[in-house]
Amino acid sequence: MLDVLGWVLVVLLLVIGMAGAVYPVLPGVLAIYAAFFVYGWFFSFDVFGMWFWIVQTLIVVTLFAADYIVSSYGIDRSGGSKSAFWGSTIGLIFGPFIIPAFGLIIGPFAGAVAGELLHGSSWNKSLRIGWVTLVSLLASTVVKVILQGLMIVLFILWLLFG
Repeated sequence: MLDVLGWVLVVLLLVIGMAGAVYPVLPGVLAIYAAFFVYGWFFSFDVFGMWFWIVQTLIVVTLFAADYIVSSYGIDRSGGSKSAFWGSTIGLIFGPFIIPAFGLIIGPFAGAVAGELLHGSSWNKSLRIGWVTLVSLLASTVVKVILQGLMIVLFILWLLFG
């Protein structure tokens, strides 16, 4: 019975983690990382060696760094302000609640445009910053899905062959 609970928690954390790659309110990569600890607590840490933890931790650090760099780099590089960055972040968090089907796309775009307009930029510049923000978000999401998927694949391979 405890084995079933362990697997349910591991799978739930992995699913939450992958959903978090797209929906930022969920813990994403940290949920996947937590799944490894849950597995260890319920079953055994013996299957994981030092290299497993080094590789997984490097992926986590890379994800955090890449997420921040991609988000801020796109806005900074295109001449956007911190207001656009914060506006896009607010739009990313609240957009899905306001517009359920399209909020993940419209929210960051609208937030960046609004933030840049509040900063005093022209309408054209604000729209450009909004588009750059949206492209940066989509690029970041693709990277997260790939790297988090890699974490899960490595976990499964370690269980099978480690």
